[in-house]
Amino acid sequence: MTILRLIHIIITLHRYGLYQILKKSDRSSTFAVIVESCLFFIPKTAKDKSLPTRTRLAIEHLGPVFIKFGQLLSTRQDLIGPAYVAQLSKLQSAVPPFAGSIARAIVEKSLGAPLDSVFSDFSEQAVASASIAQVHQATLISDSSKVAVKVLRPNIERIIEKDIKLLKSVAWFVEKSFKDGKRLRPQAVIIEFEKTIHAELDFLAEAANATELYRLHKKDHKILIPQMLYDYCSHDVIVMEWMDGTPISDIKTLEAKGIDLKQLSHNGVDIFYTQVFDYGFFHADMHPGNILCSDDGKYIGLDFGIVGCLSEEDKRYLAINILAFFNRDYKKVAITHVESGWAPKDTSIEELESAIRTVCEPIFNKPLAQISFGQVLIKLFQISRRFEIEVQPQLLLLQKTIVNVEGLGRMLNPELDLWVTAKPILERWMKRQMGIRGLLHNLKNEIPYWSYMLPGFPRALVKSMTAIDDNVQQNIIFNKLLKSYKRQNWLFILAIITLIIVLCLKIK
Repeated sequence: MTILRLIHIIITLHRYGLYQILKKSDRSSTFAVIVESCLFFIPKTAKDKSLPTRTRLAIEHLGPVFIKFGQLLSTRQDLIGPAYVAQLSKLQSAVPPFAGSIARAIVEKSLGAPLDSVFSDFSEQAVASASIAQVHQATLISDSSKVAVKVLRPNIERIIEKDIKLLKSVAWFVEKSFKDGKRLRPQAVIIEFEKTIHAELDFLAEAANATELYRLHKKDHKILIPQMLYDYCSHDVIVMEWMDGTPISDIKTLEAKGIDLKQLSHNGVDIFYTQVFDYGFFHADMHPGNILCSDDGKYIGLDFGIVGCLSEEDKRYLAINILAFFNRDYKKVAITHVESGWAPKDTSIEELESAIRTVCEPIFNKPLAQISFGQVLIKLFQISRRFEIEVQPQLLLLQKTIVNVEGLGRMLNPELDLWVTAKPILERWMKRQMGIRGLLHNLKNEIPYWSYMLPGFPRALVKSMTAIDDNVQQNIIFNKLLKSYKRQNWLFILAIITLIIVLCLKIK
């Protein structure tokens, strides 16, 4: 079946004339010519369309995995260029639903009981359908509450496994055939994509993601997260609280309901940056199809199969970079890229600073309300070839989500000033991480570790000292240190404990 799928992909690429892309590389052009010659009898379609448009049509034809990967590529202008970004951004996961009777069977198998014993009503007509799953509305017998039942598409895991293997082969081919292949790390990108799409297939993981975001935003009056009903959830079925709302892209209806679109746009940016920098855990699939708006103007988040996690180090470098960008401190941006390891250690700071200034100054000469941080990222990628800056797979989801959030905000409010909303959040985070407040915060977090390590400190010191080779000079040093330690160790430990207590009281 893998061979048949490969043949189907090869023919699809031919039908839409995509081997033209391979002809741009000397190494792959011969392969492209041979394949096209062998398939001369198969007619081409959409001949009047541009190459980027034909690429989108081919991806849609190839199904779920390719659509998901195309959506990821739509955020990577450094890989595919602006014309392709414009087309791949139009990719939608919406596909025709599978039969309601199949959905019933999957849910009954998951519950281990007849549907009628759990739901007083179950709509076989799907209310939403995407490449991975579809959603049905139902009513619980237990408390008559409305719920959403998300059902995984049958056999989708097997289909995805096969396509991922093929994509890995393509990534290997690209890395070997194109000049920038190694720097762009397509194999690493596919591995990261594989992790992402596998996470989407595990509905228990998605339910856990939703629960974590619900917990984090429990006191936030700007967003609603549906609660998961774990008694009815499984690997391929999620039952959750039903959320009534208007699709965020339905501007006319939102206006008719009196929703303040400007405030809504600011709230969206605030929610995103709070998730990234305060929580280090963010909803990484924030496109309009996954966002509703309640009648009282709150965001309603849906579909938590894709989330992003950032380490404290990543958050620190990102915050420094973003603040430096908007303060036009390009030297700081260059230094941070080298310090973080995103650029090689031998990179000339002055040359990188100059290159960053060259691409960013035209952007920052516009009013802040017109600046696109997504465009800043894209411009930076354009200079990455020159300085051999490697793509960071762990930041792909963040890049994708920034573009989505920015697009969502500007859709609601074309005059949205991202910086007005984002800067206070970043500055608050930086103050909390650095300076006295940051020190106190980090010390408080380290108290459990210190309380475990301090009692064993005397023994560890004695062991390390006795391990020194037994010569006269080392013995003298050891004896002096030991005598000094015996006199001071309890005073030292008491001082440390006192400091910890004082710091804890100050933090509170």
